[in-house]
Amino acid sequence: MQRRYILFCTAFMLLLSCSKEVLEAFGGFRNPAHFPEPAYRFENNGVTQAGFELGRKLFYEPRLSRNNSISCGSCHIQSAAFTQHGHDVSHGIDDRLGRRNSQAIMNLAWSPTFMWDGGIFDLDFQPIAPITNHVEMDESIDNILVKLRSHPDYPALFKKAFGSDEISTARTMKALSQFMVMCVSADARYDSVVRGLSAFSPIEEAGYAIFKQKCASCHKEPLFTDHSFRNNGLAIGLNGDEGRAEVTLNPSDRFRFKVPSLRNVEFTAPYMHDGRFVTLDAVLNHYAGGVQQTPNVDSLVRNGIALTPEEKTNLLAFLRTLSDRKFLANQSLSEQ
Repeated sequence: MQRRYILFCTAFMLLLSCSKEVLEAFGGFRNPAHFPEPAYRFENNGVTQAGFELGRKLFYEPRLSRNNSISCGSCHIQSAAFTQHGHDVSHGIDDRLGRRNSQAIMNLAWSPTFMWDGGIFDLDFQPIAPITNHVEMDESIDNILVKLRSHPDYPALFKKAFGSDEISTARTMKALSQFMVMCVSADARYDSVVRGLSAFSPIEEAGYAIFKQKCASCHKEPLFTDHSFRNNGLAIGLNGDEGRAEVTLNPSDRFRFKVPSLRNVEFTAPYMHDGRFVTLDAVLNHYAGGVQQTPNVDSLVRNGIALTPEEKTNLLAFLRTLSDRKFLANQSLSEQ
């Protein structure tokens, strides 16, 4: 009897210890030392463990779609840096096709705008677009709130996160934001080199030099995007997508799309706003010899970017140092 009691106490203390470690492991949002200050206004929505966990559950919740069949996580798959690997454009409800490639959910706390055309300026509003889009989730916010309020778990989860069991649009969006801003990718080999913990190999170092000379103007370190909108000389697509101009109605913005981050680019194929390129080799070949003189083509790529076969090899080696496998396999970001 005494032995069983000792074993019980030991197990209980271990459980408490594990719970304490899990609690302590969640430190909320932390800005990597080599990153700039975030654009997201944390003073309006500070990340808590309960808020993050609610946001994660909502992110993988198929009830956010009209027929309860797909979730945010259906089109944003963690192992592909939260892109929809294998699809050129997004596949939504009833397998309906969108016009654009699913963007990565990664380091969004530093982004001042969202979507390929920058039509959304606040992360707390961003989920409304795919939820209500008829080719994506095709649901109304009012219907979602009804579903969540009638669910056996959500009222208590909202109370834990926000202090009462009220389930509102604002709270739902803020919870999703708390999850998304925690999708931070800052632990690739590149980051290890920046922190002075390792060094590039000779081929990676050569690729880094090429990157700084020929790519860094648009893909600015350490986020590897400057958040700008540019026409990179793609042949105009058949769907007539005019990019940024559809938001601004400014003819000078025709065919300009947001510069994507190159972090985890090894895993985010296919590439470009319409997913037209399946491989990184195809992307480099476009810049080296495939740039089209479309309206508003960016001056930085108008004449192409000369790359020898050796330079392409070296550049690809450097791009692979941007792969953050810890981020891609982080269980705290996975469906629970």
